[in-house]
Amino acid sequence: MLKRSIVMGLLLLMLAGCATGPTGPTVAAMPGPDKSFDQFQGDDAVCQQWAVQQAGGRPETAAAQNTMAGAGIGTLIGAGLGAAVGAALGNPGVGAAVGAGGGLLGGTAVGSNTGQSVGFARQRRFDTAYEQCMYAKGNDVPRQGYAPPPPPPR
Repeated sequence: MLKRSIVMGLLLLMLAGCATGPTGPTVAAMPGPDKSFDQFQGDDAVCQQWAVQQAGGRPETAAAQNTMAGAGIGTLIGAGLGAAVGAALGNPGVGAAVGAGGGLLGGTAVGSNTGQSVGFARQRRFDTAYEQCMYAKGNDVPRQGYAPPPPPPR
């Protein structure tokens, strides 16, 4: 039973590491008027690098980092609590192992959820910075978000 929990936890952890987000912008951009495709590619490279700096790192790394941190913290907390409960029942080793397995599963789930939230927020910051940069360089980007309010009734 204990080995099964540990194996399942490790498999869950490995699968969580496989889930990745976009590796670039999720907004469309087209070359601006009178821009060659080579100029557009140069603008794209510069704007992606600038967007990474503005977002605080690559969006796809945030989810993996938080999932791994959650799994590690959950395992440590679970092992400590399991050892305490196991000691009270007369077998701290088994309690620590069971607690570590449960902590690994719980920590991975919590870390994965947090990682998705952080990754989504970082992706939005990345996209906004990328869109602003591409627009400033004269490329065509979709206009989203703000629409002026309608005029007041007469």
